[in-house]
Amino acid sequence: MRILIWHCDSFRSEVSQRGRSPVREDVTEPLIETGECLLVYAACEKQDEQDPEGVVKLTAAEVEKLARQLRVTTVVLHSFAHLFVELAPPQAALSMLKALEATLRDQGFDVFSTAFGWFNTLAIRAKGHPISRVAREIRAR
Repeated sequence: MRILIWHCDSFRSEVSQRGRSPVREDVTEPLIETGECLLVYAACEKQDEQDPEGVVKLTAAEVEKLARQLRVTTVVLHSFAHLFVELAPPQAALSMLKALEATLRDQGFDVFSTAFGWFNTLAIRAKGHPISRVAREIRAR
């Protein structure tokens, strides 16, 4: 899994239209709005299917480490497949993202997820400090 994490002052997402993925979540909350958060852009890759539980566990640990360091309690997960080549099949990606969401909740975070398979209008106010943007490539061990 590849993740790009932004430390944000605020985040707003509104579902705008169906995406190209054949897998789409039902939109239960078309609008997500929060204050300070870690915005986690996540792309699930084909090789993640070999050990999805391991990848989710390691990804959650990376997010938790940064969140604790920055004293942030809210995490927003946003599926972001646009820059990566060997993507996992949509259903596998959705399953891993849902598992990541549950794991982060179990760790005590308030977690929001943008709807999988949809385009969104985003309003992001990101901070600008040395660790306000962090990229990680997570591989199961």
